[in-house]
Amino acid sequence: MKVRGGILLVALVVLASVRCSESTDPVSQDFEWSGTIAQGDAIEIKGVNGSIIASAATGNTVMVSAAKEGQQDDPANVEIDVVTHAGGVTICAVYPDVPGQPLNECAPGNQGHLSTRDNDVDVTFTVSVPAGVEFVGTTVNGSVSGTNLQSNAFATTVNGDVTITTTQLATATTVNGPVTVAIGLADWDRDLVFSSVNGDVTVEVPSGTNAEVRLATANGSISSDFTLTQAGPGDVRGTIGSGGWFLRLATANGNVALERGP
Repeated sequence: MKVRGGILLVALVVLASVRCSESTDPVSQDFEWSGTIAQGDAIEIKGVNGSIIASAATGNTVMVSAAKEGQQDDPANVEIDVVTHAGGVTICAVYPDVPGQPLNECAPGNQGHLSTRDNDVDVTFTVSVPAGVEFVGTTVNGSVSGTNLQSNAFATTVNGDVTITTTQLATATTVNGPVTVAIGLADWDRDLVFSSVNGDVTVEVPSGTNAEVRLATANGSISSDFTLTQAGPGDVRGTIGSGGWFLRLATANGNVALERGP
């Protein structure tokens, strides 16, 4: 009887192990980084699957956390790389290399290469951004948001929303999703573009803004709190204030709205 009891106990343990291995519950893994970045330099986050959520920091320290979660694929196989360079710090979600494609590499700006093939691991980044440190957020499948920032913000995704509020400048681009942005500077040092393909584009600028404006949509309406001129179907243009750098809001399938802020 003792032997049979031992055999039964082993069988139950093995069965429980098999059931655990077949579980579809997501597996999670986390990452954290903090450091100081000079004002004018950038904290850049580059993802593939997953959202990027930024907010204003209360101090001078940049804090980044990443929550990795996968159903079928192991989150441990997705590395979070940190690259320090002359323009700041770039942090990437680096997935396993895809056969036949260039090796994945974390690098700032348009450098490097990040791709994934049917890897279901989501990496959600949360970022605290000090005043004066630029925020750059880029992903493919996920939203990008920046709340109450006190620095320039540049956001790009393919499948997801973009929402930014900042006292400084911003640009925002997506393909599938709306763009909603409020900026605080009236005079700029560059052109500002806000665009979607399938989604509304709504941008608020200060009442004293100086810019050359073009609002465009193929299938949707256009509204503006500033006086502009209809240049053609789905095409509204004009000068606000004393003119200057270009402000462009565009979508193919959605509405465009230029709003006057304080």
